[in-house]
Amino acid sequence: MKIHLATYMSIMLNRGGPTYKIQQMYKSLKELDVDVCYFDMWDNKLKLTKNDLVHMFNASVNTYGLAVNLASYGARYVINPIFFSNHPAWKIRIYQKMHTAAKLLLKRSYSDYDYYAETCRNACKVLPNTIAEGEILVNGLGVDRNKVKVIQNGVEERFANADPKLFHEKYGIKDFVLYVGHLGSYRKNGIKTIKALQKLDHQSVIIADVLKNNEGDWCRQQIEESKNITLIEWIEHDDPLLASAYAAANTFILPTMYETPGRAALEAGLAKCKIVITPYGGTKEYFKGYVNYAEPKSVNAILHSIQGTLNMQQTDELQNHILNNFTWKKIALKTVDLYRDVLFNEKEITR
Repeated sequence: MKIHLATYMSIMLNRGGPTYKIQQMYKSLKELDVDVCYFDMWDNKLKLTKNDLVHMFNASVNTYGLAVNLASYGARYVINPIFFSNHPAWKIRIYQKMHTAAKLLLKRSYSDYDYYAETCRNACKVLPNTIAEGEILVNGLGVDRNKVKVIQNGVEERFANADPKLFHEKYGIKDFVLYVGHLGSYRKNGIKTIKALQKLDHQSVIIADVLKNNEGDWCRQQIEESKNITLIEWIEHDDPLLASAYAAANTFILPTMYETPGRAALEAGLAKCKIVITPYGGTKEYFKGYVNYAEPKSVNAILHSIQGTLNMQQTDELQNHILNNFTWKKIALKTVDLYRDVLFNEKEITR
């Protein structure tokens, strides 16, 4: 018996939340003595038995082919779709009905939603990160509600012990506003985030992988022209300097179009950073009333939310909330229970 963790081929180029999630799930399952491996598409002797399970991450055109072949092979898989949309479920459902009719005229015409839906439809279980994501899958894409089981994202406990000294000694700044993530994609909302920071009378730091596209180029140019924004191109996730940056900051911001739920914000919150985050994508399920929410479409709303958060007193409440609910060990234990239900019901899945 073995658990195979699988996803799309370019995962290590993106270096985003899914990359981190798969790596941490692998590590945490290993620590629980689960027989787990990364799915090896180059293994021409690969045989998946009835006691094996593939755990896929990301339901999209990028993983659709794998899902179809697993189903044809008779292999069982569960999927963490990592799917969300700001379109309401009813609108997605209407679009799907219109597209179904259009396919009668144009054979083999697929939409992104088709790939999401079929990949989830053939899975034994569908594991959204949030209740909100699950509702869109069920009410928008028609996924069987009985298949849906929410498994939250996790965070490493090490961020709770982050020391601000390392970052302060390297860059000479502290008590700043911090953003960590990509810049250049629409969802990350870099343009409005940078415009808000430019209006802010406070030192800001952006740690980002800046994409080489028009929006990414604009973001880079604006940062270079801003006196109060420091750009750090990227810090590896395991580098202690990243944890130190969270601890050295006053306020962490993630005013994106949506998050499910925002891995970097969990890390920052664990390091006792105050948080400004988007209200969309299920963030309220994780952060409750411990953070400030900013409307991402409004530069002024982002600005005012940051200003209000800077003046707030730091507390331990968010850190304790995250430690009690979202450490990777807790998430891995829930996932193991899910594997057990799919494979053996109550049989042991450890070595």
